[in-house]
Amino acid sequence: MRRHSRLNKWTCAVGVALAPYAGLVHADAPLPPLPAHADAPLTPVGLLSQPIPDSTPNAAQLRRGQYLVAVGDCLSCHVRPGGEPLAGGLGMETPFGVIYTANISSDPRTGIGSWTDDQFYRAMHDGIGANGEHLYPAFPYASFRIVTREDDDAIIAFLRTTPAVDYTPPKNKLDFPLNFRSVVGAWNLLYLRTGEYQADPKQSADWNRGAYLVNGLGHCGGCHTPLNAAGAEKTSEPFHGARIENWFAPDLSGNERTGLGLWSTTDIVEYLSNGRNARASAGGPMAEVIGNSTSLLNAADLLAVAVYLKSQAPTSVTSRAAPEPGAMLRGAAIYTDVCASCHLQDGIGQPSLFPRLGHDAMVQQTDAIGLEHLILAGARTGTSSRRPSPLAMPSFAWKLTDAQIADVATYIRNSWGNEASGLSASDVEQVRRHLKLETPRFTNNSGDQE
Repeated sequence: MRRHSRLNKWTCAVGVALAPYAGLVHADAPLPPLPAHADAPLTPVGLLSQPIPDSTPNAAQLRRGQYLVAVGDCLSCHVRPGGEPLAGGLGMETPFGVIYTANISSDPRTGIGSWTDDQFYRAMHDGIGANGEHLYPAFPYASFRIVTREDDDAIIAFLRTTPAVDYTPPKNKLDFPLNFRSVVGAWNLLYLRTGEYQADPKQSADWNRGAYLVNGLGHCGGCHTPLNAAGAEKTSEPFHGARIENWFAPDLSGNERTGLGLWSTTDIVEYLSNGRNARASAGGPMAEVIGNSTSLLNAADLLAVAVYLKSQAPTSVTSRAAPEPGAMLRGAAIYTDVCASCHLQDGIGQPSLFPRLGHDAMVQQTDAIGLEHLILAGARTGTSSRRPSPLAMPSFAWKLTDAQIADVATYIRNSWGNEASGLSASDVEQVRRHLKLETPRFTNNSGDQE
């Protein structure tokens, strides 16, 4: 149950996700039952939207587990393209090779239908499989380790009720010596935290609940926290943003330029609920996270997450060189031609339709790959189960050269109150190559499109 594949090292996940009940109690006390899942918003993911009748044995625990599976965004990772939910088989490209997600359906042979509660708990807390094998940290047990036993038991109880899928994912394709799982044991000794979450008595119940969700099943740091050379999260840079899947999971700190400093808790709740707000519209992997996970969460949990995220100290403000005047002039002309019809000439956008670009954290990230990716490949934005959006950011790879995209991106990153470094054609060319997108066919001698 990972949020999304973290391509640039071991750990995995994407976006912001959370979980069930508003007030957190200490980890050594039993958690109160969660609200009935019927009160949660509907989702096109039938597995998580199907009501569990009161007549079902152990209905309260199963509803709790169903909700927590949404919290963990299990469906985004444990399904291959065209495959059955929870059957796994999604190939995750890493610098060390390909890791395929496991089958976590109720099938007793190829899934986890025969696992005991203790075996599941050990996998979630220690990264040890049912047969004693080390699990690769692509399964984010370093985050799941803080989850309470009660929540783990509810998750496995629900997973046992899901349709059994007889499917064996392909074998991992990892470079030597990482193809030997014993190597993971050394990683565990260095980087695993100890114990379940302990509430901070100096903080509010909402803050503690948010910390439990964000750092546990939500495993938000798997995408939004930079990794060290060993692929573990840099604990000194929590939620400072990191590259993932040719995107950039943005800074979630209190930085007013690149982070959530200008966002209110209401802004965060609306974004996680609907995939958009007055400041932003979700695209790329985050749109999938919202559709499969955060849009299913109740208001109390979303508020708790927002409270916790708003408490994060701001990252330091980085200096940047002034953009090249010629690039700004060329970028302004391109913006008028291809962007202003939706985002308007002054970059204010259109509420609930097209996000405003001024004072926009995403376009000001230190790593501009997310903006480059969006202009090159486009993306459906604002995706959620509550308010699915028919709108999409179109691809401009066919229309704009690398130099033109660099110019318009530089212009956007330095207009309407934005401040960020300029881009070069070579920056865009690398992203285009990684995305395997063709260049415009018709260009003049200067390289500009005719």
